[in-house]
Amino acid sequence: MKISHLNRILTYQNLAFLFIIGLAFLDDWLRLPALVFSHTGSIHEFRRPVFEMLLVLAIWFVVNLATRRILKRIIYLEKFMRVCAWCRRINYQGEWMPLEQFMRQRLDTSASHGICKDCLEKQHQASGKTSHLVEFRLDGSFPELDSHLPEK
Repeated sequence: MKISHLNRILTYQNLAFLFIIGLAFLDDWLRLPALVFSHTGSIHEFRRPVFEMLLVLAIWFVVNLATRRILKRIIYLEKFMRVCAWCRRINYQGEWMPLEQFMRQRLDTSASHGICKDCLEKQHQASGKTSHLVEFRLDGSFPELDSHLPEK
């Protein structure tokens, strides 16, 4: 959900409560019950309309706080990236795409593959080799392997 949609929700909610308060005010100002039921109101009946308006304002305050809290939660949850648990593809704008494609489109960066120490250890154990880890540098080069490569 975009922020403009969320602001529109709050605006409509606030306008609806203002309409209710205005309707209650007009009801007491025009004395609609007295017109309909030919009842003459007395001057001491001002407490009831004031109480009604305060009650509507209190409900408006509670509902507005709850709506804002819910909308903040929606914004927070929509920031999560959906990743397929099986193939690790990413859902971006309704399309499932590989991580590399997502990084190119969304982050404007390329991906390079490597292997972390834990996975390298698992691969060595799975292949029956020793658990000796090959040292590698941050730039992706392997000093022990580079010494065995033919010169260019």
